[in-house]
Amino acid sequence: MRISRKVVLVVLMLFMFGIVAGCGGKAGGGEEILVGINAELSGAVASYGTNARDGAMLAIEQINAEGGVLGKKINAIERDNKSQADEAMSVSADLVGKGIVAQIGPLTSGNVQGCTLVMMDNKIPLIAPAATAVNVTVNEKGETLDYIFRVCFIDPFQGTLMAQFAYENLGAKTAVILKDASSDYGKGLAEYFKKTFTEKGGKILAEEGFVKGDRDFRATLTKIRGLNPDFIYVPGYYEEVAPLIKQARELGITAPMGGGDGWDSPDMIEVAGKANLNNTYFTNHYSVQDQNPKVQKFVKAYKEKYNKEPDAFAALAYDAVQLLAQAIKDANSTNPEDIKNALENIKDFEGVTGRMSIDEQHNPVKAGVIIEFKDGKQVMNTRIEPK
Repeated sequence: MRISRKVVLVVLMLFMFGIVAGCGGKAGGGEEILVGINAELSGAVASYGTNARDGAMLAIEQINAEGGVLGKKINAIERDNKSQADEAMSVSADLVGKGIVAQIGPLTSGNVQGCTLVMMDNKIPLIAPAATAVNVTVNEKGETLDYIFRVCFIDPFQGTLMAQFAYENLGAKTAVILKDASSDYGKGLAEYFKKTFTEKGGKILAEEGFVKGDRDFRATLTKIRGLNPDFIYVPGYYEEVAPLIKQARELGITAPMGGGDGWDSPDMIEVAGKANLNNTYFTNHYSVQDQNPKVQKFVKAYKEKYNKEPDAFAALAYDAVQLLAQAIKDANSTNPEDIKNALENIKDFEGVTGRMSIDEQHNPVKAGVIIEFKDGKQVMNTRIEPK
């Protein structure tokens, strides 16, 4: 089965590079601006993708209502990558073939990497709303990938923020790391949490792991309970984290727990339970409670359109579209190469998730927030600016 899958991927890549290449050259013509949305609309992280899609579509709707960009309306072509990297690659090939000038998404780092070769080969900019792994925008040599950008902060920043918060704000002197060992996301956050926490004088009592799809964590949690840590860091995605927290509380573990933006899903509350989430925290990109007028205007419009509060993935995708529109305006062009050049020079862009400037590795320089769960609600605890 594995050999067959590889053969399929090779054939697909040959198709993309042999047939699709060159389609990007036709992008940007006509009376509309074609933008691809490559999102996880089904599968393991569908919560991320659907909310991001909604945020992106709201931005497009608002931009078009105000006359579009350079006198042209944005026309979004959305596709479901089914939360799979190989499917994300196939989706990008399809979107490039349709003549898009840029792509928004996917959401997770692995899925963005799945379609990076397609975007690079066809020279079409990709703006990742929430792919936080360091190697999303750089290759193995640390060289910046010309056409890959993001509007989210990166894993080192997340891990560092939570370590600072645990040590300085919560007074934790000992910690256990229980990470998603099957994802670069989980491993990256764990690495930088450990580095910062120990540099500040904290002690890591143990490092444990789980893998995608795990649902029973009791054996590992029982071991952690015996260590009695001041803090438990759980970098991973909500599908595993929610039942993990529920089981931890059922075993009598009352220590504060923390994680990254992968915790940001309504399913956390539904699966873990309101009371069990008390005394848990996660790093995130924005909060609906931020009283910044730009944030509140976005929250109001999103709630009116979708009858729900926008999570960080919705806000990030909204910003990704607005950033793209700004780049098109700055370039005074819908040519993908011109858009790429304009994205590289974005400075002090005022987004819903904060003011950002794009650095030399195509990462935004921006602030982060710590979100706390209180009786089933997300409460903004503090905002931390980059140093």
